[in-house]
Amino acid sequence: MTAKSIPTRKLRALMQKPGIVRSLGAHDVLTAVAIEQAGFETVFIGGFGTSASLYGLPDLNFLGMTEMADAVRRMAHRVSIPVIADGDTGHGDLHNVMRCVAEFEAAGAAGIILEDQVFPKRCGHFEGKQVVPMEEMIQKWKAAVRARSDKDFLFVARTDAREPNGLEDAIDRVNAYCAAGADVAFIEAPLAVAEMEIICRKVPHPKLVNMLAFGKTPILTNAELEEMGFKIAVAPIDSVLITAYAMRAMAQIYMREGKTTALADGMLRFDEIKDMLGVEEFLSLRDRL
Repeated sequence: MTAKSIPTRKLRALMQKPGIVRSLGAHDVLTAVAIEQAGFETVFIGGFGTSASLYGLPDLNFLGMTEMADAVRRMAHRVSIPVIADGDTGHGDLHNVMRCVAEFEAAGAAGIILEDQVFPKRCGHFEGKQVVPMEEMIQKWKAAVRARSDKDFLFVARTDAREPNGLEDAIDRVNAYCAAGADVAFIEAPLAVAEMEIICRKVPHPKLVNMLAFGKTPILTNAELEEMGFKIAVAPIDSVLITAYAMRAMAQIYMREGKTTALADGMLRFDEIKDMLGVEEFLSLRDRL
């Protein structure tokens, strides 16, 4: 594997180039393939979509660390763009954080997001979140840095302190987490454009912004976010939302009409999905040996 093809180095190179890094969330590997083929620089795998995809359950701690690492491994081995993975709270205390970093790195992730919620955690746009003391999370970040074997593996420090403690505490936290070794600052769920502008002024580190559809944060274009000062923009759950919508509509039409031809304009043709999956590349392998 060349240095250029190593996902962690690809992601580091993207971070150093001008312009915003665009990312979409993928709830399964087929979705990640579609995101890569659309031309995105990175793909994000989050707990919300993975829990929904694997188990049909909400993002309420049903997924364990090894289950998430396995999902990361399947995705990272199929796509060539860097995979940024949701590590939740690190799944426990300091030793659990270290294991989580090691497992995600070994699985092929190019970076990990770790957050400061108390356990049991909630989706970042759910009500009733609580966060651990700042010093406790700083210790977790020191442990995470010690666990990293690839110096290019990217650390994203997420805080959910905006709701329970206010914006200023959230800003203080991500700045402290970056001082402890994180590479990117991520304040979850700012409530207004004015708050996003304050974050960009007061956080002197590369910043990730979460464009969660129908969530608490105003949805802006990538160009607007870049001008504001964000470095990474993620739309994390759109794939699972549109998949659930399409599947529900398809099931209802099939139940009602006994066929799905009414949806033909919204479907890939069989040849198109074969091309997307690379069928001919695999079938022609013998001839190319």
